[in-house]
Amino acid sequence: MNARILSPLDRLLIGLERALETVAGNPEAARPSPAADVDEAEMDDTERRHAAGLMRINHTGEVCAQALYDGQAALARSEENREHLQHAAAEETDHLAWCAERLKELDSRPSLLNPLWYAGSYAIGALAALAGDPVSLGFVVETERQVEAHLEEHLDRLPPQDDRSRAVLAQMQADEVRHAENAKERGGIDLPFPIPSLMHVSSLVMKTVAYRI
Repeated sequence: MNARILSPLDRLLIGLERALETVAGNPEAARPSPAADVDEAEMDDTERRHAAGLMRINHTGEVCAQALYDGQAALARSEENREHLQHAAAEETDHLAWCAERLKELDSRPSLLNPLWYAGSYAIGALAALAGDPVSLGFVVETERQVEAHLEEHLDRLPPQDDRSRAVLAQMQADEVRHAENAKERGGIDLPFPIPSLMHVSSLVMKTVAYRI
């Protein structure tokens, strides 16, 4: 049988379903958590709150990543690039599920503002896609580079004994590096000034707020 060609309405409904699953659902990872075989460490209340704040930031970052990829895939110019973006989004779902699991282990919760983060990131992804696939893929490259850098920062800031969180972030970092390399190989361009700087400022705002709320 030939694959069904999705109409704009079909894509809209699928997008709404994915948004609900990302923001309010219970995402399931296709890969086991990197922390599965790592023992839980003893931490005092201050250390647990700090670790939870960092993991809440990373969970929110994965919500934003899902939204960016969904927005880009919805308006991708070529089917090949749409499939590439959707494949990357599937791996980001693993990250989302791992972070959600770790937050529960730390007796914490995701950011209350995740619906807002999702909506804003989806709009940014859609705008990047409207600019054409090279710009859209370049946006992926720059996003993943900045995520890689902030994950490196969080690996240093976690409580020294929190090896479970550290295992999750290390695997996420490796995946983000690969996503950036793949997007670059597919023709992603370097984004012009001041876009990378604006992305960095937006990320700082998100991290500051999500750590607490």
